[in-house]
Amino acid sequence: MRVLLLTPPMTQLNTPYPATAYLTGFLRAHGGPDLHVAQADPAIELFLRVFSRDTLATVLDELRERAAEMGLDESFEGAPAPIAHFLRHGEAILDVVEPAVRFLQGRDPTLALRIAGGRWLPEGPRFEALRANDDNVAWAFGALGTYDQAKHLASLFLDDLADLVREGVDPRFELSRYGEKLAASAPSFDPIQEALDADPTLVDELLDGITEELLEAHAPDVIGLTVPFPGNVYGAFRIARAVKALRPDVKVVVGGGYVNTELRGLSEPRVFDHVDYVTLDDGERPLVALLDHLRDPSKPLFRTFVRREGRVHFETTDALHDVPHRDAGTPTYDGLPLDRYVSLVEMLNPMHRLWSDGRWNKLTVAHGCYWKKCSFCDITLDYIARYDGAPADVLVDRIESMVRETGVTGFHLVDEAAPPAALRALAMRLLERRIAITWWGNIRFEKTFTPELTQLLARSGCVAISGGLEVASDRLLALMEKGVTVEQVARVTRAFSDANVMVHAYLMYGFPTETTQETVDSLERVRQLFVEGCIHSGFWHRFAATVHSPIGQRPALYGIRLAREPEATFARNEVAFTDPVGTDHDWLGAGLRKALYNYMHGLGLDEDVRVWFDDDQGHGRRPRRQRAPQRIVPATTVAPDLIARALRGETKPAREARPARARRGR
Repeated sequence: MRVLLLTPPMTQLNTPYPATAYLTGFLRAHGGPDLHVAQADPAIELFLRVFSRDTLATVLDELRERAAEMGLDESFEGAPAPIAHFLRHGEAILDVVEPAVRFLQGRDPTLALRIAGGRWLPEGPRFEALRANDDNVAWAFGALGTYDQAKHLASLFLDDLADLVREGVDPRFELSRYGEKLAASAPSFDPIQEALDADPTLVDELLDGITEELLEAHAPDVIGLTVPFPGNVYGAFRIARAVKALRPDVKVVVGGGYVNTELRGLSEPRVFDHVDYVTLDDGERPLVALLDHLRDPSKPLFRTFVRREGRVHFETTDALHDVPHRDAGTPTYDGLPLDRYVSLVEMLNPMHRLWSDGRWNKLTVAHGCYWKKCSFCDITLDYIARYDGAPADVLVDRIESMVRETGVTGFHLVDEAAPPAALRALAMRLLERRIAITWWGNIRFEKTFTPELTQLLARSGCVAISGGLEVASDRLLALMEKGVTVEQVARVTRAFSDANVMVHAYLMYGFPTETTQETVDSLERVRQLFVEGCIHSGFWHRFAATVHSPIGQRPALYGIRLAREPEATFARNEVAFTDPVGTDHDWLGAGLRKALYNYMHGLGLDEDVRVWFDDDQGHGRRPRRQRAPQRIVPATTVAPDLIARALRGETKPAREARPARARRGR
């Protein structure tokens, strides 16, 4: 039996999504002697075909015809900015697009001098922020950072072209997602079916062609599609549709993170016009059970949806159990084109760069979350709830094997929250066995991460960590059952920072019952964390209630009421809700993001946090005085030395900070 595992478009461009590598490694070790398992990445292949001279030449010809039909003159005024730029500079863009991609693949580093020197890449709308803030480029790269500066400029050039494709060719296309809006918490399959039935776009035709080539090259009996995000769903069904048109005998199975969170109540029969099986949670055991079932239909399926007699059935058995993490095998990247991935530097943020720049091997220290209490998290689902570790020596053996195979010594630990005891054991084994790697991952900012432990992790190769500070409010952190306090987070993050480990904080706003005062106070605590060198990077996420979280299942305990929703036959995850507090989180969110952008550039750290809540404030510049009253923003009630005292180990002050007189906010 021949199995082909695929990642549909679109995902990260710099490194393969790890699901097929994990499953390929496992199936090759446990699938039986008659099983041949291969993997491919149509997502990176689609990107490379879209961003090629031939495809963009076709786009240019079509857009020129449209412009002529519309009677546009040579200025192309009236066309969307990305299209107008492409029409004005199309020939120059065709000349440099493939060299720019090669440069970002690391195949032609000498181009850095031409790119960074300017005037070689036609600069479109995405460059406007740079032109307005030249000091940001100097801050980020200095006089000697030519190569990194060139990567940033080449990334913006591709962003311009992605905007062009979305505006002029296919509105579903983005660099790291495809058709995301069709699938995000979509209760009905109708939008996806309508998109599949519509006339294909140029991008659709390219993906159909890639699918046909994969069928010819691998001649599979079974195709497995991993669907980690909403931005992979349309691509997965597009591939499945093409497979069924070309080879209806091939069995198509779909699984992955999106399926595990959003399709648990699947009852839409039309899904199975395109796929044969949909599996839930970890794919190892369901896939082995499915392959056994295909060999012998009397054998049971495991956590698998299937259509029988026109209706969707969920079939499983208590006789089978998930594979222990220690027995899941070593991921393998064999078959994936590691030299064709593209490193992007789209944001002047060192932590975001880790996600998008460079090739990283993916490794899981422990399955699930050892804490699994956070009220906003999907703690009822298997990927969080089932905690299962592996011995340090097993992990280090996997590391050595992956380094030998790929030649890459960089590792991204993809745990929900890597457990400190397991990280300690891993670090000690790496040092004892003299294995030099570079690694980073996600943790909880808990007190177990002492200065001694953070120094040990740094010596073992840790260069960055990320963790959830969330709302930076002790009341709301307790309501979340986060298990940390702001002062504890300050001490842990400073310990990492002192060990020269970069620290990124996940931040959240809009949590149930969060007031404007708490949001302002949260920003003040974040400001102090930057001032004290505790964190170097962060990102504000808007809170969303999900059906699998404690908040989604018991909303009254958190002071909110869920909205009525239509019956879901396809996807269901995020749910709308009403918060009686009535805080204007949309408006506050703009100020939070503005403040964080400046803090990461070292700007505005001595300013009153109220200055950021002004619609007239521009990125990267000193806050300007308000021109007209708009909203009342309360002064912070946080003591100005809260974080400094926490780092000194001092208790709370004799008296709390007295709120300053509220002024009209900016």
